[in-house]
Amino acid sequence: MTSLPSGGGPSGGPRRGAARLVPPRLRPPVPLPRVRSPFRSPLRGPWLTSVLGTVLLVGIPVLFVTGLLSYAAYNPDLSRINDKTPGKGLLGFYLFSWPTHPYWLYRVTQGVHVTLGVVLVPVLLAKLWSVVPKLFALPPVRSVGHALERLSLLLLVGGGIFEFATGILNTQLDYIFPGSFYPLHFYGAWVFFGAVLAHVALKLPLAVRSLRSRSFREELRTPRSRTRPEPADESGLVAAEPAEPTVSRRGALGMVGLGSLVLFVVTGGQSIGGPLRRAALLAPHGGEQGTGPSDFQVNKTAALAHIRPQDVGEDWRLTVRGSNGRSVQLSRTELAAMARHGAALPIACVEGWSSGDQHWEGVRLRDLAALVGFHDDPPGVFVESAQLAGSFRAVALRANQVRDPRSLLALRVNGADLSPDHGYPARVIVPDAPGVMNTKWVRQLTFGATYFEERA
Repeated sequence: MTSLPSGGGPSGGPRRGAARLVPPRLRPPVPLPRVRSPFRSPLRGPWLTSVLGTVLLVGIPVLFVTGLLSYAAYNPDLSRINDKTPGKGLLGFYLFSWPTHPYWLYRVTQGVHVTLGVVLVPVLLAKLWSVVPKLFALPPVRSVGHALERLSLLLLVGGGIFEFATGILNTQLDYIFPGSFYPLHFYGAWVFFGAVLAHVALKLPLAVRSLRSRSFREELRTPRSRTRPEPADESGLVAAEPAEPTVSRRGALGMVGLGSLVLFVVTGGQSIGGPLRRAALLAPHGGEQGTGPSDFQVNKTAALAHIRPQDVGEDWRLTVRGSNGRSVQLSRTELAAMARHGAALPIACVEGWSSGDQHWEGVRLRDLAALVGFHDDPPGVFVESAQLAGSFRAVALRANQVRDPRSLLALRVNGADLSPDHGYPARVIVPDAPGVMNTKWVRQLTFGATYFEERA
């Protein structure tokens, strides 16, 4: 009996019932498994994004304006003594002579700036979460208009994260970013706010339509069981295959609001004062306090500033100079023998904290100016510290600050001599000036605008 070829019939062809071999190029394509989008939350949509955006639209301009006011308070146009932001050009168009009245102005504007910035963090994060599908949309660019929109979105998101991150790090004195905080935050603010304006111009009509599409009050009454996705549209925010809701929009907005409230409680007391000050867990940073009459916030201790005993000991002398060439030196005993005046003033710092009003005693700056010939119209003054490390070892004060009767070279606070950490043997106290302008461990005062120009 002759055996048949393997796999073949009597004639060598395929056996009945055997699978026919098909060349690979003729096989139908195998469908790939469909990958679901990771962005399936039924809460995302133009309405929720517009609600969060409205909150930021109110808060961000306030942050921008108070930030510019804070920059102006440093009097950065006083040559290059105070200016930490060279080359600002047209961006400094608004700068003006910072006033000394009311004495609490900087405390309020900077307190609002820092506290509001921290409080808006949950809103910013929720807004970024609501639009994250747009950041990964494909194709990345569909037209010139779409490219401009994507660019504004990149600057908006990047600028927002940068400004909030550097601001919060600054409140804790964590300068882990390269370069000086002042130019980085200043230039970043202009870029971020420009992106905000461009984004508003592009998205305002859509935001208005979205806000009108459903009642805010009704949405706050809708539980999770009745939460439905927003109607699909061209925004790219509504999930194509939404998952079941795990929280209502009311719950999501409530969590954002609760987060902001908690951050306000643990931050706001640093500038508001009163009972809330004890709840300010995030600030003042480090909780460094003095004792007794000096029991208020210390931003930089004598040890941190590398103040040596010989710099502030019995041999300490204050040098008072004038641009007219006159000069005198005074011991602390001689300063204490001069006519002394008092003023109740706070120390308010760029980090957002305020010491509250403390009672200072010392010699008026305008009386010291009179010692070197400036009796009637004292000019600005250049203040130098014995501090050997850190920024603002020397600052310039304007003439209006010198002439204010509350501007002192303070020797005592709250009825006691200054402590080493609060600037012993003498420190400057000026109404409505940022804390770093109230120089500690003063060793020299030079009166006269001409001196400012020479130092530049």
